[in-house]
Amino acid sequence: MSSSGSSSAASSAASSASSSAESANRSAKKAANSTPVKLGARIGILSYGVTHLLIAGLALQVAFGNGGQADESGAFAALARQPFGQVLLWVLVVGFVAVALWRLESAIWGYDYVSDSAKKIRKRVVSAAKALLFLVLAFLAGQTAAGGGGGGGGGQQGATAGVLGLPGGQLIVGAVGVGILVVGVVKVVEGIQKKFLEDMDVPSDRRVREVAERTGQIGFVAKGVSIGLIGVLVVVAAIRFRPEEASGLDAALKGLAEQPFGPYLLIAVALGLAAYGVFCFFDARYHRV
Repeated sequence: MSSSGSSSAASSAASSASSSAESANRSAKKAANSTPVKLGARIGILSYGVTHLLIAGLALQVAFGNGGQADESGAFAALARQPFGQVLLWVLVVGFVAVALWRLESAIWGYDYVSDSAKKIRKRVVSAAKALLFLVLAFLAGQTAAGGGGGGGGGQQGATAGVLGLPGGQLIVGAVGVGILVVGVVKVVEGIQKKFLEDMDVPSDRRVREVAERTGQIGFVAKGVSIGLIGVLVVVAAIRFRPEEASGLDAALKGLAEQPFGPYLLIAVALGLAAYGVFCFFDARYHRV
């Protein structure tokens, strides 16, 4: 075969591969943008709101000294004990998976309405992280629905112990804790500045808009505080070289309750998380999906 023939064949193969890749890309984007996925995403956001209302209720129990596991696993376990709880949990699983698919689509193709390139990239990275978060929530809800129970903070403690055992492990865990703390601070700032409205088609009704804004502000601040508490626990675990102190939301809220005026602070955080749950109802309706 002549060199020109070989070049032509190679060019044809490359063109065919490129065409196949573009076709696959279009198909994936079409599937992610489908009506069922978008509807499922709204159900998932609504489910996220219900989860936070349950967590808020569990946090209030802790504040009043009644115990309980005040995190996502505890919320799912509480839901499982209700009539038709397992069925509702599987609904949550479907919704969370749909949100993960939608967030993944946003991470790859989304936010065309954002003109600032750096801001668009930042939003896409955040969407990718949220896709992972909702996959974890789907796993936890599915595990509970199947009768396996929640993981609690044990998994995080085991992972922290493993990292602490590595060379430079304390620095790595400390950096992760600082990163979590920064995320919490960013969440608080987003709440104060009402940045959550950027991705919503806000309602024209003034009263509805005001309720959405206020619950969003209060909810984002409370969410940021709870995330920040987890970051503090991870940093402390790194400093003390004690992985058992690096736990999740449940340990963070219970640790807060043990501080001076802690129960009152925990009640305030719980009410804020409840506000976040209510905001999710508005977000499910008005978010740009």
